[in-house]
Amino acid sequence: MSYAHLDAYSRLLRGAYEAAVTKHAWPEAPRRQIEASWHRSLAAGIDPEGTSAPLVFDLDYIDDIRQAHPLQPLLPLMSQTLAGLADEIGHVMIVTDAHGRVLWREGNTAILRRADQIGLADGHQWEERKVGTNGIGTALAMGRPMHVYSEEHLMRVLHVWSCSGAPIVDPDSGRIIGCVDISGTARTLHPATVALVTAAAKLAESELALRMHERDERLRRRYESLRGRPGILLSPTGRVISGDPGGRLGDRVPLMDGTHADDPDPPLVFPAHPGERLRASGQRMILRDGTVGLLESFDDGYLLRTVPTATPPALALSFLGDRPPSVTLGDREQPLSLRHAEILALLALHPHGLTAEQLSFHMYGDYGNPVTIRAEIHRLRAQLGNAIAAKPYRLACPVEADFLAVRRHLAAKDPAALARSYTGPLLQRSESPEIRRERDELEAQVRACLLRYGSPEHLWAYAQTTNGRDDYEILERLAALPPTDARSAAARTRLA
Repeated sequence: MSYAHLDAYSRLLRGAYEAAVTKHAWPEAPRRQIEASWHRSLAAGIDPEGTSAPLVFDLDYIDDIRQAHPLQPLLPLMSQTLAGLADEIGHVMIVTDAHGRVLWREGNTAILRRADQIGLADGHQWEERKVGTNGIGTALAMGRPMHVYSEEHLMRVLHVWSCSGAPIVDPDSGRIIGCVDISGTARTLHPATVALVTAAAKLAESELALRMHERDERLRRRYESLRGRPGILLSPTGRVISGDPGGRLGDRVPLMDGTHADDPDPPLVFPAHPGERLRASGQRMILRDGTVGLLESFDDGYLLRTVPTATPPALALSFLGDRPPSVTLGDREQPLSLRHAEILALLALHPHGLTAEQLSFHMYGDYGNPVTIRAEIHRLRAQLGNAIAAKPYRLACPVEADFLAVRRHLAAKDPAALARSYTGPLLQRSESPEIRRERDELEAQVRACLLRYGSPEHLWAYAQTTNGRDDYEILERLAALPPTDARSAAARTRLA
């Protein structure tokens, strides 16, 4: 991009930025990813006049934190790839953990002094919900490489900086475990730098995959020496290594260790690190095929044995009509917030499961944040336990839902059952794009089926729902009943 193009884009950004922070209409929006990030950052309460990223690590202990992180052995590789270049051209190389907390940095003395002034230093956190739009936090929030130029940052003090960041995914756990970033002054850091940090991230992931396969092979040899090979062999993070030839468990079994890497305020632990052990031994869990498994420690991994059990209790969802949404697990009914009801409805509509990114998109469109979804799933699990499985997120028990029953009655063209079960729109307060689409389709199909096959009793039942009360065609049919029929009089009154 030429300097002339940069100047024009800077002018556009300045206008959009001032409008955004003063809550006025934007004359022209920045590129879509930055616009979405600004929305998320402002909704999180980020102060555009902030001066620095927060310090979250006690620097007396940062060496211990570094040693515990799975990227520690790969630092020389990334340093060799990026740090020399960053030093030569006056930039700083940063490596963070999965939550944007700076663990390592390298660069020449002059740029490091400038970086100190804004907290681009060891122990400071650059997560998007802490400092707003930036190359590290926004790359982590979106799960993809990002270049953030000058005025694209939400905090005004960062407008003299540009940065390119790329998340690093651990092939063992399947989670983002860090971010590699190059930052420099706005004019000196070319947008193409994002390709360089992306290559460094991919190189780190390849090295992690190589080490993972070596660990798997050692564990597999130990497992194969057992007589009868009891159970299914899992890695420390729950990956299926051996003993499941039919693939009934999928690629991974979710393990719970009392901590969650997706918590909004995560602890300083890195369960993907090969030297650490999850506190999962003895854990019972519902597997994706409905059976119950029991974990046992085995060498550096686990053996999963299936145990006989009764059928798990069904999850019953009541999401139609005017009543607040509720869920019943076994014989226990409890109310749900709209957001939790939306998540359960989407999982019920997608029985094969959804990732956090897919759930976020179905609920909020382009402005969704997968981190928010993970936090809400964590809260739902506290209510429903193992009814929600992970990787991908899915319902791991029998599901009974009023809107799914309506679908079955529509397929069977059964107006009597339809009139009994359809009590109104699906989650009528929801603004989720996917749920709105399902709600509108369901409403249209119910109405069409009842108009075609329904008796006056069925039409009258529909006329008691939110949309049926004022449906002109339904009311006309009912008004045509004999004048002595009370339903006819009520329909004529509504029509009038």
